Amino acid sequence: MAAPPLYTTSALRKLEALADAASPSPTLMERAGAAAAEYARGLCGDKSKDVLVVGGPGNNGGDALEAATHLKRGFFRVTVVLAAERDKLPQDARNALGKWEAAGGTLLADLPRDGRFDLVVDGLFGIGLSRPPAGAHAALIEKLNALGAPILSLDIPSGINADTGAVMGRAVRASHTITFIAHKPGLLTLDGPDHCGEIRLETLGLDPAKLLAANGQLLDKDILARVLSPRRRNFHKGMAGSVGILGGAAGMVGAAVIAGRAALKCGAGRIYLGLLTPRPPYLDYSQPELMLRKPRDVLEKGLLNVVVAGPGMGKSKAAADLLRAALKAPVPLVLDADALNLIAANRPLAAAVGKRAAATLLTPHPAEAARLLGEGTRAVQADRVASARRLAQRTRSFVVLKGNGSVIAAPNGKWWINSSGNPGMASAGMGDALTGIIAALLAQGTEPLTALLAGVYLHGAAADELAATGIGPVGITASEVIDRARALLNRSR
Repeated sequence: MAAPPLYTTSALRKLEALADAASPSPTLMERAGAAAAEYARGLCGDKSKDVLVVGGPGNNGGDALEAATHLKRGFFRVTVVLAAERDKLPQDARNALGKWEAAGGTLLADLPRDGRFDLVVDGLFGIGLSRPPAGAHAALIEKLNALGAPILSLDIPSGINADTGAVMGRAVRASHTITFIAHKPGLLTLDGPDHCGEIRLETLGLDPAKLLAANGQLLDKDILARVLSPRRRNFHKGMAGSVGILGGAAGMVGAAVIAGRAALKCGAGRIYLGLLTPRPPYLDYSQPELMLRKPRDVLEKGLLNVVVAGPGMGKSKAAADLLRAALKAPVPLVLDADALNLIAANRPLAAAVGKRAAATLLTPHPAEAARLLGEGTRAVQADRVASARRLAQRTRSFVVLKGNGSVIAAPNGKWWINSSGNPGMASAGMGDALTGIIAALLAQGTEPLTALLAGVYLHGAAADELAATGIGPVGITASEVIDRARALLNRSR
């Protein structure tokens, strides 16, 4: 099954034009309004069915008016607030307004005092919003959030940027969002998930991918079916590959150990830890299967299928020299944490990344990505998709920009947003676990981009399972995620 496509606002406008030309009746607005009304009915259930519908000055307002008419005809008590000048509405929205009034509906300019509603339908602003709501519109958003009623947003919560997920000044906090035609990036990353609530996709009878190819895709559980075929009985550890992990400077040995444990438990055959700490231990008593070595000994083995550099590596001259050697390895290389910081601060190292013949995978958080791009963290977060794509193209690497709705990008411009994960993952060692999971998939022969995609999804899905069973989101540890990822990986096979 193909991953669900993601479209930016400009691409969605092209999609809408193509859809209107291919199937003009009923209009997309009529279909959206009917779908929204049907969803609203289900959300109201057996309640008394008092619904507030708020429409704005664009087509999103027209969707809301269409929904209001359907609900009124279904014997709901519907109050409509139109925060727009009727003469300036788009033609389809004017038609929707005519239907509402023909059904006996009236309009209010503001919320009624002391109104109590079972559901609010937010059709104030949609994907076309390009600047922060101001004046009466901003005040209306604040009032909607203060009502205390469930809110169903149409297409995207009013005030959320559909391309970036940023709050443009103020935004509706919806309990549910019904989005039309296809998913938008802003629903899935940065602030979008905190404002969308439960998301339902309604394609309005279209197959968007057939109308317009998408560069972006939603990363979901189907990716796990593309990794790791079942092992035959005549199998030995050499077939599962060897991983070398370079890091673990003084005071940070745990980072390398967590990465090693993740690689081991997700199936790699041999794990060598090259620790930079002055007096490396000879054994990890909790995980004695890990082989602890001096860093140069690990690189000089010549038997590695994957090299990882960065977990707990530090930024010393010795770390930089070791990274320089790792960049010459003729195998896939996963770069995380201090390896990324060293590259950001050293032009020759950065140039060496782009010249590598074997695949390179980068796993930065926003601050690390900002250093690599020479920008501020706020600039990176302002458009996470664009930042990830720019970094992938600049470094000729596969990149995951970690965070709420992690963004994965390839050098050819294609990108994905991950659908798994939860706030419990904001804890120490979680990035090291992800690095080890990705390395394990690479060691077992998974193609680099697929290993990155599957590793990111698996990492988040493991945390989601923990939260669903009461182990989190508060207090989830990286070690618990590793164990649950192993279970998920085996189930998927």
